[in-house]
Amino acid sequence: MGKGGDAGDAKEAAASPLRDIRQRAASTRKTTATPPPPALRKRTSSAPGRIGGTRRRRRRLLVEDHYRVDPDDKALLPGLPAVDDDWERDLHDFFNLVSLVPVVVLNAINWDWDALLDPRSRKTLRECWTGEWFPAFYAVTIGYFVADLLWVASVPRCVKSPGVIVQHHVATILYLIIPYLSPEDGWLMGACLSVEANTWLLIARRVFNKQGFGPWVWSLGFFSIRVKLISIFFYVTWISIRCYIYPIILGLLWTLWHDQWNRTGAVFHSRYAVALVLHSIFCVLNFKWTFDLFMSKFRALRSGKASGVQKGL
Repeated sequence: MGKGGDAGDAKEAAASPLRDIRQRAASTRKTTATPPPPALRKRTSSAPGRIGGTRRRRRRLLVEDHYRVDPDDKALLPGLPAVDDDWERDLHDFFNLVSLVPVVVLNAINWDWDALLDPRSRKTLRECWTGEWFPAFYAVTIGYFVADLLWVASVPRCVKSPGVIVQHHVATILYLIIPYLSPEDGWLMGACLSVEANTWLLIARRVFNKQGFGPWVWSLGFFSIRVKLISIFFYVTWISIRCYIYPIILGLLWTLWHDQWNRTGAVFHSRYAVALVLHSIFCVLNFKWTFDLFMSKFRALRSGKASGVQKGL
């Protein structure tokens, strides 16, 4: 018994220094524990983007409503977007194809085409306007824009960009107040609304080619000829009206506003000042749409998709 007790005491005495070391080490770890990291502040909108962070949402081009566009490099792809059957959209397209015809025809018969097409004619754009059918032209036009505005506002699914259409129609209706108050400016309304011929062709490209065939696919027979003609006239009217006539009208409006300013001293209290602002907005929109369209074609050419662009005009 004595030896066993002595051995136990010896073991306990030997273990006590080890126990003391462990206890001191544990207490040291507790006192020197790493403090918790500070709470991360919320990133401000002006902070630079995180490396490898969430990918930004790709900006959608308006040109994608009417063309096939590569989602990666935004280059045009061959052919047109295939259109599925959609009762709401198809009915709205049919309404536009029917309603725009009298707008375009009544506009055309108010002009002196002999003077317009004569390169030797000295008549100005204003002097080429006869205005013989102006009351009917104005009534049909304002009726169309009001009806289409109410349609798109009530059934926004009938178009791909309802917000753009609503804003455009509101600006157009405001613009149409000018020839209503001053019928002598009917020529301005007629010149601006010449763009509706291009709008009709834009809708016709989709309605008459729901399969999305490229217009230069020769194996489609008469169908291909129809698609080709629509596509050719679409680009001719786009460039001639949106890129040529509209800037000319802007220059004429600037001259009219400046002359009226010199006569009356009115800078902003002038119908031409309002027309100048609204027409500038339309010119900017035309420039943006044209830029998006031709930049997509340029990207296609640069990325080696030139043959696709030729087929997808």
